Amino acid sequence: MKRRNFLKKASLGSMATIMGIDIVHAAAIPKGYIPLLFQDNDPYKLFGKDEEMTLLNDKPWNMEAKAHLLDDKVTPSKYMFIRNNGLVPKNIDVSKWTIVFDGESIKTPKTYTLSELKSKFKHYTYQLTLECGGNGRSEFNPPAKGNQWTVGAVSCANWTGVRLRDVLNDVGVKEDAVYIGYYGADLHLSQDPNKDAISRGVPMSKALMDETLLAFQMNGEDIPLAHGYPLRLVAGGWPASASGKWINRISIRNIVHDGVKMTGTAYRVPCKPVAPGEKVTDEDMCIIESMPVKSLITYPKSGAVLKNKRSLEIRGHAWAGELAVSKVAYSIDFGASWIDCKLEKATNRLAWQHFSATVNFPKEGYYEIWVRATDSNGLHQPMLLPGWNPKGYLNNACHRIAVKVS
Repeated sequence: MKRRNFLKKASLGSMATIMGIDIVHAAAIPKGYIPLLFQDNDPYKLFGKDEEMTLLNDKPWNMEAKAHLLDDKVTPSKYMFIRNNGLVPKNIDVSKWTIVFDGESIKTPKTYTLSELKSKFKHYTYQLTLECGGNGRSEFNPPAKGNQWTVGAVSCANWTGVRLRDVLNDVGVKEDAVYIGYYGADLHLSQDPNKDAISRGVPMSKALMDETLLAFQMNGEDIPLAHGYPLRLVAGGWPASASGKWINRISIRNIVHDGVKMTGTAYRVPCKPVAPGEKVTDEDMCIIESMPVKSLITYPKSGAVLKNKRSLEIRGHAWAGELAVSKVAYSIDFGASWIDCKLEKATNRLAWQHFSATVNFPKEGYYEIWVRATDSNGLHQPMLLPGWNPKGYLNNACHRIAVKVS
């Protein structure tokens, strides 16, 4: 419904821009009519998403959740953000799906069918936090280019698959291996088959971790198409771009992988702090690895109004990349003082942790509830926007909601 309302209000010119082609006889289109291309291209229907999800981009598809939609301890598919760089594959034939292992640091290239992966290797299930590196980009100033994510480009679902480590051991990796790089079946936006939409990867140390999976199930069912069906890499705790979707090839490299979106400013930040707006050379940029400590209030929605009471139950999640969260605290006086929340242990390593608290308000009026998480190394979230970077990555400022007590 939201997308339809957007399209009804959109001008013919903007529709043509989205379609990438002129609408012939556009002047004759009846008022309020939606072209068939859009009727058959509704992301909420295509991907089974809740209509409260926010659509950021059509080509490629990018959507995020609102904070209150992420209240579940295990994120259901309908509330999971979508971050694509290319076009979603079509006409997938699972019976013919294969994944190739090659590269400079492999003894002999090897190919597995999906059924071989499932039958040959032990299955594991982990709940893993995936967060877009640009989550929170909309708060940066000067503005950073890219999808203007707010707070909802994060999820924590249950992923089932085989350990990448087990497959690599079966393939045979040379001692000089330092990185793996993935390739997927998603097409470049130009539809040029010779161009990759994205090809990122992780160091061998991350590839060999217990929780790094070649996954074929999410929340006990086949992975939804928008999230990588039928096979994807899942490397929790790192920017979600490291967890490639629709995987059909992995290269074992003797250099840091140099695929698409691994160089320049893509998923890289200045190695040292820079002034807002400052230009940074490629050699002074560092690849994002473990994501920073962060938290999210999922209940209640911002703008809550309390009538005839002065206490409020809050809850949410906190995560810290490769680390654990050691503490979560809230403030109602703009960070002047902090009160600890109840914090649960993670289901497993790299899963988010749940917090809750009863907030008491001293009198009527307007309040903001701020929440701040601290990781196991003692680092906590900044109260406001952290250091600026050219692409608006790694915004882990305290999440805040507004409350009126009347």
